[in-house]
Amino acid sequence: MKTVAEINEKIRRGEAVVVTAEEMVEIVKEKGAAAAAREVDVVTTGTFGAMCSSGAFLNFGHADPPIKLGGGEIYLNDVPAYAGLAAVDTYIGSTSISRTRGMEYGGGHVIEDLVRGKEVELRGRGYGTDCYPRKEIETTITIHDLNQAILYCPRTAYQRYNAATNSRDETLYTYMGTLLPEYGNVTFSGAGVLGPLGRDPGYRTIGVGTRIFLGGAQGYIAWEGTQHYPGKGLGTIAVVGDLKRMDARYLRGCTIHRYGTSLYVGLGIPIPILDEEVARTAGTDETQLRTNLLDYGVPRRERPVVREVTYAELRSGRIVVGKKEVPVSPLSSFRMAREIAWTLKRWIEKGEFLLSEPVERLPADRVFRPMKQVAPVPLVREVMTRQVVTVGPECSIAEAARILAEKGFDHLPVVDEHRRLVGIITSWDIATSVGTGKTRVSEIMTRKVVTAREDEPVDSVARSLELHSISGVPVLNERGEVTGVLTSDDLSKLVGRRR
Repeated sequence: MKTVAEINEKIRRGEAVVVTAEEMVEIVKEKGAAAAAREVDVVTTGTFGAMCSSGAFLNFGHADPPIKLGGGEIYLNDVPAYAGLAAVDTYIGSTSISRTRGMEYGGGHVIEDLVRGKEVELRGRGYGTDCYPRKEIETTITIHDLNQAILYCPRTAYQRYNAATNSRDETLYTYMGTLLPEYGNVTFSGAGVLGPLGRDPGYRTIGVGTRIFLGGAQGYIAWEGTQHYPGKGLGTIAVVGDLKRMDARYLRGCTIHRYGTSLYVGLGIPIPILDEEVARTAGTDETQLRTNLLDYGVPRRERPVVREVTYAELRSGRIVVGKKEVPVSPLSSFRMAREIAWTLKRWIEKGEFLLSEPVERLPADRVFRPMKQVAPVPLVREVMTRQVVTVGPECSIAEAARILAEKGFDHLPVVDEHRRLVGIITSWDIATSVGTGKTRVSEIMTRKVVTAREDEPVDSVARSLELHSISGVPVLNERGEVTGVLTSDDLSKLVGRRR
């Protein structure tokens, strides 16, 4: 048994034995947890990934004459910042996007620019009061002009993070990156063996007040993170630190393609090896670290679990999904996580970083609950047109034209003998086929069809219609059979009923 105070004294004397989590795995394998607990004093960890809940509190100081930006508008490099604080305080979130550059530049990039010492344009509007008469200001600032610049991230360092794949027949652009159709790839986040919370899953040494590596400087765990759900192995932490001391190598603004902006944050936590149990969990290898592979092709809160996977499988670069082997790509950088763990190790060995005991343990009983919704979510099956008319691929174009004209609609699904979708034609397809010599539906139909599922929320279908510039989609059941059609007219009627 050791105490944090005893380990700190060894750090001061330069006698502490500090190893990274990767090294600890090998020590535990070779010598066992009991011997590792006697030999090792501290295990260092690291992670470097997009942490979308990140942001920074900034204080600009007062202008002359003074202006009350609180309740007004604040823009940093044309990125909206929060104006609901006091006169010249703001919070800029990493996912706020530029009004002019869109997803190419956002709050995460502003934070990185500040840390790099770059000038940032500040534009603000107030509404004028007796004590704050000024209504507009436009200036430039650097991080050195700010009184305080505080990185505060309400949710970071998930204990484990679900992996992602996509069962749909179209590419999806998500916070888990680009997901190819029909289980074409898998993406994941997290540092596996180096992941901080995974090294101490019982939170015996990690809690409020724990000193950590944050963005290249020393920071602290401020509280449990939002969506903290330890019962499912989904613990999170809120962290805080002085942005003025940080290094842009460990804070990088990013754009997730067709999703939005974020901030890559480097974070590491030292694990004091107090006893054999802490040594055992700190030395767990990646074959024992498991997470779920979720199907992001189902746009629901509870996405289906495709299978359970280990981090050893994920980091191998390929895993089996169903009956095929698919490529796996990480969204976080293991190389940077390793660098963070080694940097923290050197700090401790040099006596530049002492451990701190938590002033309060992280709760182990929190449950992550979904948003309360007072109205049910309309599903496709409740809105779609059920009297669907279909044709086979050998149907003549003339007959398809007659059906469309007679029934007064624009979408005609093409199905095989089992009523499984093979294509779709529209009145536009028929109009453009005139004079081409084509006679069969199979010659003009669109074979790669955007579809909807019966149990899909209508909001996600509306998104597909907008994204693909189409006015309707066939609806399929779980067997892939056509059971209806959902059109923009159906959605318009739904909106009318809501009003």
